[in-house]
Amino acid sequence: MNNFVFHCPTEFVFGKQTENQIGELCNKHKARRIMIVYGGGSIIKTGLLKRVKDSLDNEDIETCELSGIQPNPIDTKVREGIVLARSFKPDLLLAIGGGSVIDTTKAIAVGYYYGGDFWDFYAGITKPEKALPVGVILTIPAAGSESSGNSVITNTTTHVKVGIRQPMLLRPVFAIMNPELTMTLPEWQTASGISDMMAHIFERYLSNTPDVEIGDRLAEGMLLAIMEVAPRVIKNPNDYEARANIMWCGTIAHNDTCSLGRQEDWNSHAMEHEISAEYDVTHGAGLSVIFPAFMQYAAQSNPNKIAQLAHRVLGVADTGDAKADALEGVKKLKNWYHDVLHLPVSFKELGIPNPDIELMNTRLHKLKGDILKGYVELNKDDTFKIYQLAL
Repeated sequence: MNNFVFHCPTEFVFGKQTENQIGELCNKHKARRIMIVYGGGSIIKTGLLKRVKDSLDNEDIETCELSGIQPNPIDTKVREGIVLARSFKPDLLLAIGGGSVIDTTKAIAVGYYYGGDFWDFYAGITKPEKALPVGVILTIPAAGSESSGNSVITNTTTHVKVGIRQPMLLRPVFAIMNPELTMTLPEWQTASGISDMMAHIFERYLSNTPDVEIGDRLAEGMLLAIMEVAPRVIKNPNDYEARANIMWCGTIAHNDTCSLGRQEDWNSHAMEHEISAEYDVTHGAGLSVIFPAFMQYAAQSNPNKIAQLAHRVLGVADTGDAKADALEGVKKLKNWYHDVLHLPVSFKELGIPNPDIELMNTRLHKLKGDILKGYVELNKDDTFKIYQLAL
């Protein structure tokens, strides 16, 4: 196990009607001016925004609003938010939504104090040193951004989709998590969110670091739990206990608990970012296409960890042939995505019958370098073949 530093200060307020505590929480964190960031009209239709504002009003907390955050969040909305924040001067930014809203809010938080363009952080030109505090009311369990220090934004000019990772700076100070708020989600969003959190677990699990059994078992346990309760959520969207388990899995999957002390592999995520940046598809659906293709390719040269996943999670018997077992596990995972979550497992099913693989692959390596290091090293030919497997 490698050395590590783990800093996770987020206060989790989990359970029914917990959004009504938002005023008290903001007071506790000495926030008297709140900028609320959210997406479309769903939180208005469900009454969530009104409940939040009533709770803040009861504590005499002033607010302003930034709405219209879209899936696959974009740089132009971040800049709009920075301008609004600098005018309003909030003590805290409150994200109400899922990963796209939270990631946008984090980008506003680091851009607020910076004299240049916030994109400098995402382009790797410089690193943020200060940020506004961020609070979250989670409505879509998927990205795990409610407890991570990560933020991913798409540049609308260059079509580059890239993230920053600042766990000491950008983990939210609190996250309100009421599983009841997720019951109105369409099946597609629920399933895509489950795919996203599973990918976050795979990206920690597929590691060549030896002697990380604690992390392995945590990851395997979460995957088993997800695969047990996911069919219940799909069948009955109002199953509170199933929703609660899914919501908490999404948080633990991405707050680094199961990645401590080990090498990680985020190459599949980077490959999917090129798909959703170019074609604006749902991120989790893109991951259900790219991850089986990546595992199938990786199993050819490094099958052992994929075979372990197959044996411990996917119900594949240990035949002694690691490569064959790994490939059987990939097949079972692919079928589970398709048959249980009703997600696409190919570009064609994703609605992209003729993707421009050369464009995505060239941009991927321009951004990430000639060699993508991880569970297996991938050059431009390797990633091209993985995209082809996803056809």
